[in-house]
Amino acid sequence: MMIEKQNRNTGHGRIVRFFAVSIILLAVTFVSASASAETSTDDEVKALRETVEALMKKVEKLESLQTAQTVETRQQKASIATISKNLDEIESAPQNSFGSVFDKLHVGGYGELHANFGEGKDADVIDLHRLVLYLGYDFADWIQFHSEFEIEHGFVNSDDATGGEFVVEQAYFDFLLSDALNVRAGRILTPLAITNKYHEPTSFNSVERPSFDKFIIPSTWSSDGIGLFGALSDNVTYEAYVVGGLDGNGFDKNGIRGGRIKERPSLHEPAFTGRLDYTAIDEVDESLRLGFSAYAGGLDNTNNSSGLTGVDADIRILSADFNYSISKFDFLGAIAKTSIDGAKNLAGNAVNNTDNVASESFGWYIEGAYHWWPESWKKGKFTKTDAVVFARYDDFDTQYDMPSGFAANPAGDRNEITIGTAIRLTPNFVVKADYQFRDDKTSDKLGDKINFGIGFSF
Repeated sequence: MMIEKQNRNTGHGRIVRFFAVSIILLAVTFVSASASAETSTDDEVKALRETVEALMKKVEKLESLQTAQTVETRQQKASIATISKNLDEIESAPQNSFGSVFDKLHVGGYGELHANFGEGKDADVIDLHRLVLYLGYDFADWIQFHSEFEIEHGFVNSDDATGGEFVVEQAYFDFLLSDALNVRAGRILTPLAITNKYHEPTSFNSVERPSFDKFIIPSTWSSDGIGLFGALSDNVTYEAYVVGGLDGNGFDKNGIRGGRIKERPSLHEPAFTGRLDYTAIDEVDESLRLGFSAYAGGLDNTNNSSGLTGVDADIRILSADFNYSISKFDFLGAIAKTSIDGAKNLAGNAVNNTDNVASESFGWYIEGAYHWWPESWKKGKFTKTDAVVFARYDDFDTQYDMPSGFAANPAGDRNEITIGTAIRLTPNFVVKADYQFRDDKTSDKLGDKINFGIGFSF
């Protein structure tokens, strides 16, 4: 706009100057001619002189205006150049502002509140079972950090083994190199079965996690190590890691759960673990996922501060799982077998001991669910609401096969039938209720349980 105005004024100045000079020349010529002809008078000469002086003032004013505009334009150009230079410096400077930090920071979490009413030996309790905070950060588009910090049972007391715990459940780095090959390092979730990887309360239907995922594949089960992951095709993904091993002397009649090392895991006898998933999605509301996973390693490991125990034993776990959905029906299940070579050498084993460690543990479960929330109810506040009724059968035996000369504890052979409903008011908030029929091979039965729960994730 300023440039256009300047151009107009400049053109106008040239026209005025041209006419002014022409008039001055004509006037001078006229005066000269008149003087030579001796026909002019003093009044005429004076009038012409005044006219010339007025025109000269206009010319000087226009030239002054043009000069001022030229100076202003140069100043504006200089200011624009300075601003551009400052922007270049800002863009090339390290990103230390709060805005850039929060753009790369990711926060989330999940939690569960339960009320359990049991028959027999189980007490009636209300339990803030777990509260988990997720923190992630993108160092670059190919370097990412992920972590989960968990508080269980709403209280932590290091002097009370029955109390809660505060634990770093996950803390790992992903180096994203390509679709097919990426690197993961740190504390990861051992990639066995379903619930150990997908353990948020909004991802399963029952109030409590399946018992299979406590006694056969203990979840949540963290391992520290490094490995690879990626997609081999549109339908096949994989994970493979080298991780710190288990402490075999932590095993008991309830399986391998007590052998997890949560503080400074030993790498004396590391383990190898991985999984392979195949996924097929049909356009007609149908999907299938099949998973296969494994774990193998030595058991002479312990907290680094405790030294080694000299345990001569090894463990192998093989597992398979699936999810299948069609129309309003969902089906899922898992199966796993744990084998321990040298189980008789573990600390828990002794003749006539009721806490003996088995050579083999075996378990499985299957679940079916039906989405019953009518489409006509999905309005207003309930637009994203969904609900299912479900039934699950768990069968597992942590004393499936015993070392020669050692007796099985009948409490290790159990089965459960769980029926209930889960109402997801939103995809990230669920209200649950279920009833469990529980049985084992002892004369003092476990007794049934009624459970209510609230789960959320964000």
